[in-house]
Parts: sequence; C-alpha cells; structure tokens
Amino acid sequence: MSKVLYALKDVEHSYAQRTVLRIPALDIYTGEILALVGPSGAGKSTLLRLLALLEAPVRGTLHLHLGERPITKADARIHERRQLGMVFQRPILLSRSVRANVAYGLRLRGQRDANAQVDAMLERIAMRDLADARAQTLSGGELQRVALARALILEPRLLLLDEPTANLDPHNVHLIETLLREQHERYHTTLVLVTHNVFQAKRLATRVALLLDGELVEIAPSAAFFESPRDPRTAAFISGDLIY
Repeated sequence: MSKVLYALKDVEHSYAQRTVLRIPALDIYTGEILALVGPSGAGKSTLLRLLALLEAPVRGTLHLHLGERPITKADARIHERRQLGMVFQRPILLSRSVRANVAYGLRLRGQRDANAQVDAMLERIAMRDLADARAQTLSGGELQRVALARALILEPRLLLLDEPTANLDPHNVHLIETLLREQHERYHTTLVLVTHNVFQAKRLATRVALLLDGELVEIAPSAAFFESPRDPRTAAFISGDLIY
C-alpha cells in the first residue's frame, strides 16, 4: 500500500467567521493523481491552499509527510517545502523571457549553469522557438505551459494544480494533460488537481473527490467514482443533473 503523504483530521477553515471547509478525515497517498471536483465555491481551491501550506486550518490537523517527520505551515522546513510545487490558475510570470522564467527557480537555488536543463524543459513544453519571447507576449495556454515548466524543472515530489487548463483551447489542454501524465509516469510525482472538468478528472486521475458546500461528499478510485458512485449527489454531479 502506498505511503500516506497528507493526513487531514477534523479540518475546518473559515473566512470572516464563515466556515468554508469541513473535512473530518482525508488521506492522500504518495504517487497518486487526486482530482478535486465540484461546483464553484465548493471549497476546492481553499483545500488546495491548505495542502500547499499557504494557510493553516482554523481547526484540526494537517500533516504533510515529506521527510522523517510531518510538517505543517508553522513547522515548514525549507528543504522539504522545496519538494512541493504549485501551479495557479492565473500564473504570475516575470517580465522577462520564457527562458528566464523557466530558469528562475534554479537560479534561486544557486544553480547558474542550467542551460541544458532549461533547453530540455522548453522542448518538453514545445516552446523552444519561443525561448526568447517576453512573457507579456504569450497566449494564455503558453503562459500556463511556462508556469508548469517552472514548477517541473525543480523536480518536485508533489505538485498541486489549481484549474491548470481553465479557459484554454483544446490544443493547450491536450499539451498540459500530456505533460502531467508523463510527469506522473516517468517520475512518480504525486499530483493533486483542482478541476471543474469531470472529463479531465476521468482522463487523468487515479482517485477523484467531490466537494459540495465545503464538505467531502465522496472519494473513490476513478473507475468506481464514475461508474458506481455511492452517493446520489455524486451521480447527479457526474450526469450534470446537480443544479448548484
């Protein structure tokens, strides 16, 4: 059985005294692709921010097991947090070239001679011809591929993605999904993916979790989630009959 990477127990999170997330228990395992699905406002992005240790839950415990002992936001050690990457729905890039953006994380780590790594990553994201283009000139799909490359080049053990293909054309959706699938197969990277697209969850995920009103309704292996959901709300969400 795979090792538990995240262990959440009695987790609650609030904004302005409004509870937006209640997770009695959730384990996420090393090497899986977990898709978090649900309508807007269901708590998916909030949960992802907690998993990224950008915020701490107001109640309960969240432990991330990347080293010999679990870490939390208050106890995050730099070496272990470097093993965690995140790609946002609206990435913020430097006002510099594509090459400089992809190399940025390596430079922060003191790795100056990384041309070969950067070239290989630009090849992976099909952007060698745009290596010297300024970030401001890129399309939405190209921006997202650069943001993904900037995370992947650091070789994270864990990658969190918040709607990485939202509002992108089918060509870029295919490229990004292919990159994620290759990353998982080649490097066994654990992926946690927030998506509104149930078809994307079905294509990519090994397990799928449905959130509604900040609560975890159902979590199951992908085949079981889509073919034999236990909760009627899950079946309604998959079929498109759930009006929210």
